[in-house]
Amino acid sequence: MERETVRTYEDLNCYKLCKSLRNRIRQITSTFNPNEKFRLTDQMIRCSRSVTNNIAEGYGRFHFKENAQFCRQSRGSLYELLDHVSIAFEEELINETECLNLENEIKNCIRVLNGYIKYLTTAKY
Repeated sequence: MERETVRTYEDLNCYKLCKSLRNRIRQITSTFNPNEKFRLTDQMIRCSRSVTNNIAEGYGRFHFKENAQFCRQSRGSLYELLDHVSIAFEEELINETECLNLENEIKNCIRVLNGYIKYLTTAKY
C-alpha cells in the first residue's frame, strides 16, 4: 500500500473525518426547532467548527508539540459535541438511531485524532 502524501491539513485523515462530521452536524441542526437556534443549534455548530479550526491552526504551528496541543483542544470539542448530541436526544430533537450514529461518528473522529496526537507527541524534529 502506498503512503499518502500530506501537503496541507486538508490531507490529514483526522481533518477529513471531522470535516464530514461538521457538515453532518450542520445538516442535522437545520431540522431543529427554531427555538433552539441560539441555544443548542448554535452550540453544536460552533463546537463542530472548533474541531476543524484547531486541527488547521495546529498544523500551521512550527513544533509538533504545539500542533498536538491544538489537536487536544479539538478532542475536547469532540467530547463537548458528544454531550450536545445527548442533549439533542433528551430534548427529542433527534431520534435514538440518529443519536447512536452521531455518537459513533464522533467516537471514530476521536480515535483517529488520538492516533494523530500520538504521532505528533512521538515525532522527532
